[in-house]
Formats: sequence, structure tokens, C-alpha cells
Amino acid sequence: MKNLNIVFTSPNVAEVIEKPVPAIEPGKVLIRTRRSCISSGTERANLIGDPMIGTNVKDGAEAVFPRHLGYSLSGVVEAVGDGVKSVKPGDRVAASWTKHSTFNLMPECGVYLLPDGVSFEEGAWTHISTFPMAALRKCRFEFGESVLVMGFGVLGQFALLLARAAGAAPVIVADPVAAKRERALALGADLAFDPSTPDFADKVKAATDGGARVVVEVTGVDKALDTALDATARFGRVALLGCTRHSTFAIDYYRKVHGRGVTLVGAHTMARPRSDSFAGWWTERDDALAFLRMLSLGRLSLAGFTEEVHAVAEGPEVYKRLAAGGPFPNVQFDWEA
Repeated sequence: MKNLNIVFTSPNVAEVIEKPVPAIEPGKVLIRTRRSCISSGTERANLIGDPMIGTNVKDGAEAVFPRHLGYSLSGVVEAVGDGVKSVKPGDRVAASWTKHSTFNLMPECGVYLLPDGVSFEEGAWTHISTFPMAALRKCRFEFGESVLVMGFGVLGQFALLLARAAGAAPVIVADPVAAKRERALALGADLAFDPSTPDFADKVKAATDGGARVVVEVTGVDKALDTALDATARFGRVALLGCTRHSTFAIDYYRKVHGRGVTLVGAHTMARPRSDSFAGWWTERDDALAFLRMLSLGRLSLAGFTEEVHAVAEGPEVYKRLAAGGPFPNVQFDWEA
């Protein structure tokens, strides 16, 4: 059996490389991939060799290659190791912390059975969806509260869909790119504003009776956080979901955070309990299963969410576009094409 892998072999370069099929191990599940998703922010940082990515870095400055990304997929169980009880060969599944590979050998805890009616395309987004889901939970979001999403890449798009499903009113999206604001409205945002305009904060406050109660900051850019704080309500909560990667922030914390009782919440997806979910802090597995239940019951719709689907052989060209920068669509690879 061929096991094709999309690998970042050097800065800005992705190649398709064949590797051995992983041998089955106790407690592990071997998955034949059907769809895998690009997480554009993280994958671009790894692809270009950003030394602040936090992983695969030598001596704190030199990015090390090769790198093998792609942590959200769906597929079919090929085989299971001793002790695996939740899935069996032939089951349709989604999985977390995977790679862009024909075959992935995964621990059972990171493999989730796809409900009937949930497609491989939908299920492949499961892991990525849990990032903004955790951010909203950490803010102790309640239905009826206003939510502002700063930045409308793939995580911002899921933040919008999840906030809507949870009863946010209104949901406002902020992005300087006009096409992204148009997409936000098409996906169900109540309002979409350009955060670079001088009256941005005034517009948000007018639409929310004084400021957004919850903000999901997805850009990781200091200017975006500074702007978001201007539009945040007193006692509001701000989830820092976007990875900053750099530590040069200059925020007037006294006037914008401390004096107004604003809560800043670290919302990196790894900052969550390993087991035993509790209020506001759910495990990765529980969030993944919640996402799949919501899809299965029709509480969420991903119609039109995937914007491009490519064959694996097209991977090098797709990543060349990603490395170039600029707006990037929601992309999946079809491993049967």
C-alpha cells in the first residue's frame, strides 16, 4: 500500500513523499485518510520557517526542516491495535493531531466516530473547530450576549458559526478585507466591519449597547487586540485565540483592561484539561464530540464552508500559494482523487 505524505522539505517548499505505512500498535488506530484540512495560519508559519512557531526550532532561532503538518482529518479505520474498543475496521472517523498522509496511526483518544449523515468533508473539520469552541467556553459565553470576532480566517469562521449556534446576539465580524466581510455576512454574521476605519469602535458600541461582551481575537496581531479592546464592553471577556508568535505588544493595559475590568483569556487549544471536562474548560475529545453532535442534529451547517478541494498531487502548488501570503481559502485535500 502506498503511503503518500505532504512534507515541508525546506522554507516555502512542500513535496509529496512516499513513506512506509505505520505498523499497528496497542491502543492505536490506523486510519486511511479521506479528507484532510489546511489550517492556514499554523501551516504557513511552519512552511515559511517562522522561528517563533514554538516547535521544531533549533537554539531558539533556526527553523528545522523537514516539517510534517495537517492536524485535522477524516477517514476510514484500516486496523486497530490491542485494547481499542471505541472503533473498529471500516468505521468512518475524524481525528485530531494528524498529518497530511494516506495513513495515520493515532491514539484511540484522538479518534472520533462520525455520526450517520455527517460527511467526510464535514467531519474533517472536527479538530480545527475545537479551537474557537474552547475560546468561547473559556469566556463563559451566555446566549443573548454580543460576540465580536476579530479576523476571519478559518478559526474566525468557526467562531462565527459556533457563536450563532450558541445564541449570540449580535455576532459581529471584523476584518480589513472586503471579500472576507462579504463572506462573513454570507455565513450568518449580523454585521461585518472594517477594523481599520476610525469609527470602528463606535460602530460596534452602537450595535451592542456599549461594547461587545465577548471578543474572540483570532489574528494574533497587537494592533488588532488594541482595536478590539476599544470595542469591548466594561467587564467584557477577550479570548486570545490567535497565536501571536511575537512578544512586541504595546497595549495600554491600565485604561483598556485593568481600569475597565476586562478579562483577557489565554485560549491556545493546548491550554485545556487532559481529562474530566468542567464548566468553561472542556477536554479536546469532549469538544470534538460536541461538534459532531451539533452537525448530526442540524445545529450547525457547513454548507459552502469548504471553498477548495484538491488532489494530493496538487499539494506543492497549493502550498506555494499559502507561502506567498494574503487571503487564503478553506482548503481540503481529497486523498482518493
